[in-house]
Amino acid sequence: MSVTRRYRDAWEAFWEEAPPEEGAVIWDAAPSLTAGRHLELFAPHLTAPGLPLVDLGCGNGTQTLFLAGRYARVVGVDVAAAAIGHARRRDGRAGAAARFRVLDAVDTAAVRDLHAELGDANVYMRGVLHQAEPRDRQALADAIAALVGERGRAFVVELAEAAGTALRGLAGSPAGPPPKLEPVLRHGIAPAGVVDADIPEYFRTAGLGVLASGAMPLATTEHAPDGTRVDLPSLWLVAGRDA
Repeated sequence: MSVTRRYRDAWEAFWEEAPPEEGAVIWDAAPSLTAGRHLELFAPHLTAPGLPLVDLGCGNGTQTLFLAGRYARVVGVDVAAAAIGHARRRDGRAGAAARFRVLDAVDTAAVRDLHAELGDANVYMRGVLHQAEPRDRQALADAIAALVGERGRAFVVELAEAAGTALRGLAGSPAGPPPKLEPVLRHGIAPAGVVDADIPEYFRTAGLGVLASGAMPLATTEHAPDGTRVDLPSLWLVAGRDA
Protein backbone atom coordinates (compact mmCIF):
# COMPACT_ATOMS: atom_id res chain seq x y z
CA MET A 1 0.00 0.00 0.00
CA SER A 2 1.16 3.56 -0.63
CA VAL A 3 -0.35 7.03 -0.55
CA THR A 4 -2.49 7.97 -3.53
CA ARG A 5 -0.87 9.53 -6.58
CA ARG A 6 -3.04 12.62 -6.10
CA TYR A 7 -1.83 13.09 -2.53
CA ARG A 8 1.83 12.66 -3.41
CA ASP A 9 1.57 14.97 -6.41
CA ALA A 10 -0.18 17.64 -4.34
CA TRP A 11 2.64 17.69 -1.80
CA GLU A 12 5.39 17.60 -4.43
CA ALA A 13 3.82 20.57 -6.21
CA PHE A 14 3.36 22.46 -2.96
CA TRP A 15 6.97 22.03 -1.87
CA GLU A 16 8.40 22.67 -5.32
CA GLU A 17 6.66 26.04 -5.26
CA ALA A 18 7.36 26.87 -1.60
CA PRO A 19 10.00 29.54 -0.92
CA PRO A 20 13.12 28.26 0.86
CA GLU A 21 13.06 30.78 3.70
CA GLU A 22 12.09 29.61 7.18
CA GLY A 23 8.57 30.70 8.02
CA ALA A 24 7.45 31.06 4.40
CA VAL A 25 4.75 28.37 4.68
CA ILE A 26 1.82 28.54 7.04
CA TRP A 27 2.85 25.78 9.49
CA ASP A 28 6.58 26.59 9.53
CA ALA A 29 6.45 28.39 12.86
CA ALA A 30 9.56 28.84 14.98
CA PRO A 31 10.46 25.80 17.11
CA SER A 32 10.15 27.94 20.23
CA LEU A 33 6.42 28.09 19.46
CA THR A 34 6.02 24.48 18.33
CA ALA A 35 8.47 21.60 18.91
CA GLY A 36 10.01 23.35 21.91
CA ARG A 37 6.64 23.49 23.65
CA HIS A 38 5.79 19.97 22.58
CA LEU A 39 9.01 18.56 24.08
CA GLU A 40 7.96 19.89 27.47
CA LEU A 41 4.90 17.64 27.23
CA PHE A 42 6.73 14.70 25.64
CA ALA A 43 9.86 14.47 27.78
CA PRO A 44 8.23 13.18 31.00
CA HIS A 45 6.93 10.13 29.11
CA LEU A 46 10.18 9.12 27.40
CA THR A 47 11.36 5.98 29.14
CA ALA A 48 14.22 5.64 26.62
CA PRO A 49 15.25 9.16 25.54
CA GLY A 50 18.43 7.79 23.97
CA LEU A 51 16.49 6.06 21.19
CA PRO A 52 16.60 7.59 17.70
CA LEU A 53 13.89 10.17 17.09
CA VAL A 54 11.90 10.14 13.85
CA ASP A 55 10.25 13.39 12.76
CA LEU A 56 7.45 11.97 10.61
CA GLY A 57 6.21 14.46 8.04
CA CYS A 58 9.21 16.73 8.55
CA GLY A 59 8.55 19.07 5.61
CA ASN A 60 11.43 21.50 5.17
CA GLY A 61 13.11 20.37 8.37
CA THR A 62 12.66 23.36 10.67
CA GLN A 63 11.51 21.28 13.63
CA THR A 64 13.87 18.40 12.79
CA LEU A 65 16.94 20.61 13.04
CA PHE A 66 15.72 21.90 16.40
CA LEU A 67 15.15 18.34 17.63
CA ALA A 68 18.60 17.32 16.40
CA GLY A 69 20.10 19.76 18.86
CA ARG A 70 18.45 17.88 21.70
CA TYR A 71 18.66 14.20 20.76
CA ALA A 72 21.65 12.13 19.66
CA ARG A 73 20.13 10.82 16.42
CA VAL A 74 17.21 12.44 14.59
CA VAL A 75 15.85 11.38 11.21
CA GLY A 76 13.36 13.56 9.33
CA VAL A 77 11.13 11.77 6.84
CA ASP A 78 8.55 13.08 4.39
CA VAL A 79 6.58 11.70 1.44
CA ALA A 80 7.57 14.63 -0.79
CA ALA A 81 11.04 14.58 -2.36
CA ALA A 82 10.80 18.36 -2.84
CA ALA A 83 10.33 18.84 0.91
CA ILE A 84 13.35 16.64 1.64
CA GLY A 85 15.34 18.72 -0.86
CA HIS A 86 14.54 21.87 1.13
CA ALA A 87 15.46 20.09 4.37
CA ARG A 88 18.77 18.73 3.10
CA ARG A 89 19.87 22.11 1.81
CA ARG A 90 19.17 23.65 5.20
CA ASP A 91 20.81 20.73 6.97
CA GLY A 92 23.92 21.08 4.84
CA ARG A 93 24.23 24.72 5.77
CA ALA A 94 23.99 23.65 9.41
CA GLY A 95 26.95 21.31 8.86
CA ALA A 96 25.21 18.00 9.53
CA ALA A 97 24.07 16.38 6.28
CA ALA A 98 22.20 13.11 5.56
CA ARG A 99 19.65 13.50 8.31
CA PHE A 100 16.65 13.43 5.98
CA ARG A 101 15.05 10.92 3.64
CA VAL A 102 11.94 10.36 1.56
CA LEU A 103 9.51 7.93 3.18
CA ASP A 104 5.95 6.99 2.35
CA ALA A 105 4.71 6.21 5.84
CA VAL A 106 1.78 4.23 4.42
CA ASP A 107 4.23 1.83 2.75
CA THR A 108 4.45 -0.99 5.30
CA ALA A 109 7.64 -2.45 3.84
CA ALA A 110 9.42 0.93 3.84
CA VAL A 111 8.44 1.55 7.45
CA ARG A 112 9.58 -1.94 8.42
CA ASP A 113 12.94 -1.29 6.75
CA LEU A 114 13.38 1.97 8.66
CA HIS A 115 12.63 0.20 11.94
CA ALA A 116 15.10 -2.54 11.04
CA GLU A 117 17.74 0.15 10.50
CA LEU A 118 17.03 2.26 13.59
CA GLY A 119 15.54 -0.21 16.03
CA ASP A 120 12.79 1.09 18.31
CA ALA A 121 12.46 4.85 18.00
CA ASN A 122 10.65 7.78 19.52
CA VAL A 123 8.41 9.56 17.01
CA TYR A 124 7.36 13.18 16.66
CA MET A 125 4.47 13.88 14.27
CA ARG A 126 2.95 17.32 13.91
CA GLY A 127 -0.04 17.92 11.68
CA VAL A 128 0.11 14.93 9.33
CA LEU A 129 -2.94 12.86 10.24
CA HIS A 130 -5.40 15.73 9.93
CA GLN A 131 -4.65 16.37 6.26
CA ALA A 132 -4.08 12.75 5.19
CA GLU A 133 -6.68 11.05 3.06
CA PRO A 134 -9.18 9.04 5.13
CA ARG A 135 -8.00 5.67 3.80
CA ASP A 136 -4.43 6.43 4.97
CA ARG A 137 -5.05 7.56 8.54
CA GLN A 138 -5.07 4.16 10.20
CA ALA A 139 -2.03 3.15 8.18
CA LEU A 140 -0.18 6.22 9.52
CA ALA A 141 -0.99 5.24 13.10
CA ASP A 142 0.09 1.67 12.31
CA ALA A 143 3.39 3.04 10.95
CA ILE A 144 4.03 4.92 14.17
CA ALA A 145 3.29 1.76 16.17
CA ALA A 146 5.81 -0.13 14.03
CA LEU A 147 8.49 2.54 14.50
CA VAL A 148 8.12 2.85 18.30
CA GLY A 149 8.20 -0.91 18.74
CA GLU A 150 8.25 -1.97 22.37
CA ARG A 151 10.34 0.82 23.91
CA GLY A 152 9.58 3.98 21.97
CA ARG A 153 7.02 6.71 22.50
CA ALA A 154 5.15 8.91 20.04
CA PHE A 155 4.14 12.53 20.41
CA VAL A 156 1.36 13.44 18.00
CA VAL A 157 -0.24 16.86 17.61
CA GLU A 158 -3.10 17.41 15.18
CA LEU A 159 -5.48 20.22 14.32
CA ALA A 160 -8.79 19.93 16.15
CA GLU A 161 -12.16 20.07 14.42
CA ALA A 162 -12.51 23.67 15.57
CA ALA A 163 -9.47 24.56 13.49
CA GLY A 164 -11.44 23.69 10.38
CA THR A 165 -14.01 26.32 11.25
CA ALA A 166 -11.26 28.90 11.75
CA LEU A 167 -9.56 28.01 8.45
CA ARG A 168 -12.83 28.14 6.53
CA GLY A 169 -13.42 31.59 7.97
CA LEU A 170 -9.99 32.74 6.76
CA ALA A 171 -10.48 31.16 3.35
CA GLY A 172 -13.89 32.77 2.91
CA SER A 173 -12.88 36.32 3.80
CA PRO A 174 -13.93 38.99 1.28
CA ALA A 175 -10.29 39.53 0.32
CA GLY A 176 -9.81 35.81 -0.32
CA PRO A 177 -7.56 33.39 1.58
CA PRO A 178 -4.49 34.93 3.25
CA PRO A 179 -1.28 34.45 1.24
CA LYS A 180 0.14 31.51 3.19
CA LEU A 181 -3.15 29.61 3.28
CA GLU A 182 -3.86 30.12 -0.43
CA PRO A 183 -1.26 27.67 -1.81
CA VAL A 184 -2.39 24.97 0.62
CA LEU A 185 -5.92 25.19 -0.72
CA ARG A 186 -4.85 25.64 -4.34
CA HIS A 187 -2.86 22.41 -4.27
CA GLY A 188 -5.84 20.48 -2.94
CA ILE A 189 -4.49 19.92 0.56
CA ALA A 190 -7.41 19.72 2.98
CA PRO A 191 -6.45 20.62 6.58
CA ALA A 192 -8.39 19.82 9.76
CA GLY A 193 -10.12 16.78 8.29
CA VAL A 194 -10.17 14.46 11.34
CA VAL A 195 -12.90 14.10 13.94
CA ASP A 196 -11.42 14.83 17.37
CA ALA A 197 -12.61 11.57 18.95
CA ASP A 198 -11.07 9.52 16.14
CA ILE A 199 -7.49 10.65 16.77
CA PRO A 200 -6.76 8.53 19.89
CA GLU A 201 -8.74 5.62 18.43
CA TYR A 202 -6.39 5.32 15.45
CA PHE A 203 -3.52 4.70 17.88
CA ARG A 204 -5.44 2.34 20.11
CA THR A 205 -6.39 0.33 17.05
CA ALA A 206 -2.69 0.26 16.13
CA GLY A 207 -1.96 -1.38 19.49
CA LEU A 208 -0.70 1.67 21.37
CA GLY A 209 -2.03 3.05 24.62
CA VAL A 210 -2.61 6.77 25.14
CA LEU A 211 -0.31 7.80 28.00
CA ALA A 212 -1.28 11.48 28.08
CA SER A 213 -3.37 13.90 26.05
CA GLY A 214 -4.55 17.47 26.00
CA ALA A 215 -5.36 20.55 23.96
CA MET A 216 -3.26 23.59 23.09
CA PRO A 217 -3.07 26.24 20.37
CA LEU A 218 -0.88 25.40 17.38
CA ALA A 219 1.09 28.40 16.13
CA THR A 220 1.16 29.25 12.42
CA THR A 221 3.09 31.89 10.48
CA GLU A 222 -0.11 33.47 9.14
CA HIS A 223 -1.71 36.61 10.54
CA ALA A 224 -5.27 37.85 10.76
CA PRO A 225 -6.23 41.19 9.18
CA ASP A 226 -5.66 42.90 12.53
CA GLY A 227 -2.05 41.66 12.57
CA THR A 228 -2.41 39.02 15.26
CA ARG A 229 -0.80 35.63 14.65
CA VAL A 230 -3.24 32.86 13.72
CA ASP A 231 -3.08 30.09 16.33
CA LEU A 232 -5.28 27.09 15.62
CA PRO A 233 -6.92 24.73 18.13
CA SER A 234 -5.06 21.43 18.31
CA LEU A 235 -5.05 18.18 20.24
CA TRP A 236 -1.95 16.30 21.36
CA LEU A 237 -1.28 12.86 22.73
CA VAL A 238 1.58 10.65 23.82
CA ALA A 239 1.29 7.01 22.77
CA GLY A 240 3.26 3.91 23.71
CA ARG A 241 2.97 0.19 24.39
CA ASP A 242 2.66 0.06 28.15
CA ALA A 243 -0.46 2.10 28.86
